Amino acid sequence: MFKKIELVKTAYTKGDYPPILNAEIAFAGRSNVGKSSLLNKLFGIKIAKISSNPGKTRSINFYNVDNKGYLVDLPGYGFANVSKSEKKKWADLMEDYFKNRYSLQMVFLLIDHRHEPQKKDIEMIQWLKELEIPFIIVLTKLDKLKKNERVKQLNLIKSHLSKYGDYIYFPVSSKTGEGIGQLKNEIIKFLK
Repeated sequence: MFKKIELVKTAYTKGDYPPILNAEIAFAGRSNVGKSSLLNKLFGIKIAKISSNPGKTRSINFYNVDNKGYLVDLPGYGFANVSKSEKKKWADLMEDYFKNRYSLQMVFLLIDHRHEPQKKDIEMIQWLKELEIPFIIVLTKLDKLKKNERVKQLNLIKSHLSKYGDYIYFPVSSKTGEGIGQLKNEIIKFLK
């Protein structure tokens, strides 16, 4: 599906982004949601570092996918073990990116399937809606739920988020590969 993916830019400061390509999709989520594992599984190669210490991604990483567009790995949010100044720096960087990167077509917002969306997840949803940035919710760590718990938990999450709008949900597992094919197909729609 994807022939070549390469890191082209690591941005630590506002506006330090690569030239715009045709399309751009971003991945956002809490620091411990499994974003790096998911990106590696989606692309079949190790593009993102996986760490036992959440909050490893401290920059906006731009990956060129087949010269068709960028996949953008955003810093995780909601991690408690960093300083307030570091959190503010990340928030400012992400705000600048969301407000000024007009090539951004879709955000894939990762939420842990095992839990109700947390306060920071709700804040991200409200922020994306306020900025009118379209997003899809990707529910990670599907393999951590028993089969009989999955539908119940999905319905609980949908019920919790229904007061903010109706969304598309993709339950996935980076470990077993469940749902990865469907998510790849969705990504391909944007990176044509």
